Amino acid sequence: MRRRDIIWAIVASVVAQTSATYAQEPTKLNKVGFLDSVSTSFRAQLNTVFMQRLRELGWNEGQNLSIEYRSTEGRVERSAELATDLVRLKVDIIVAAGTAVAVAAKRATSAIPIVFPLAGDPIENGLVSSLSRPGGNITGLSLLKSDLAAKRLELLRESVPSVRRLAILANAGYPAAIDEMQKVLAATKALGFEAATFEVRRAEDIESVFEAIKTHADVLYVCADPLVFANRVRIATLALGARLPTIYDNVAFVKAGGLISYGPSFTDMYRRSAEYVDKILRGAKPSDLPVEQPTKLDLVVNLTTAKALGLTVSPTLLARADEVIE
Repeated sequence: MRRRDIIWAIVASVVAQTSATYAQEPTKLNKVGFLDSVSTSFRAQLNTVFMQRLRELGWNEGQNLSIEYRSTEGRVERSAELATDLVRLKVDIIVAAGTAVAVAAKRATSAIPIVFPLAGDPIENGLVSSLSRPGGNITGLSLLKSDLAAKRLELLRESVPSVRRLAILANAGYPAAIDEMQKVLAATKALGFEAATFEVRRAEDIESVFEAIKTHADVLYVCADPLVFANRVRIATLALGARLPTIYDNVAFVKAGGLISYGPSFTDMYRRSAEYVDKILRGAKPSDLPVEQPTKLDLVVNLTTAKALGLTVSPTLLARADEVIE
C-alpha cells in the first residue's frame, strides 16, 4: 500500500472513532424525576454528591439534563401521589430514594425506568424478583437494613456493657421498620438483652412513647423510617433527657445528638446510584443491572453525647470509628 493510502486510512479510522465517541455523548435534554422522603436541607447534602457524579459522567443540568424534585417530607402517605405526578410529567427516569417511595414509583409505572439509591430488602418489599436479575423496570442499591441489626446490638453492648434492658422503637406503619424490629428481637437473647418493643404511627406519638420507654429500658435501638428520620432531633433530645444511650443506622441521627450509628454510607450510595442513571439514560435496561449491596459501612460516635450521658467510650471502639463527633 502506498504511503498516501496508509495516511488516509489512519485519518479515516480516527474520524470514525471520533464520530462514534460523539454519537455516544448525550445531546437530548433528559428529564429525571427525583422522589424522596427527607427534608429539603438534608436532600441538598446528598444531592451534591449525586449531581457531582453525574457531571463526571457527562450530564449537566440545563444542558442535557433537567430534574424534577418531589419529597414527601416524612409523610409516607404522599408517596403514591408524588410518584404519579412524576409519571404524569413523562420523565425519562425516576430516582426513588427510600423503600416506600420506590414501592410507590413501581406501582405508578411499569414503563419508566426507576433507580433506588437506597431501599430496605428489595426482594421482600417486592421491588425486584432477584438481586442479580431484577426484572421489570427497577433496580438500585439495597441498604442491608435489617441484616445489620445484630452488629448494631454488639456495638451497643460494647459501649454500655453493664445494661440489660433494651427498648426498640419503630414506626408500626412502616413494614421495613417492623421487619428490622423483628431482626433486633431475634438477636437480643444471644447478647443478654431483655427487650421490649415500642411503636409509633405519628409524630404526636413520640413523646408519650418515651414516657413509657424511660421506665422500661436502659438503652434504645431506633429503627429508622421517614417519620422517625424527620423527627430525629426530637428523638435524640428525648433520649438524652431520659439518659438513654441510643444506636441508629445513619450518621444524621448522631449529628442530631444520638450516641452511635452504624450503617451504609448514604453519600456513597447516592454517588453509585448516579452511575445507574448514567447507564440507563445511555440505553441500558434496569432489568439487566443487578441490585448492588453497600460497599462502605460507617461507624460514627458522638463523644459530646457520651459525656452528657456519663459514658466513657472505649478507646478500641473510637479507634474503629469512621467519624467521632466532639
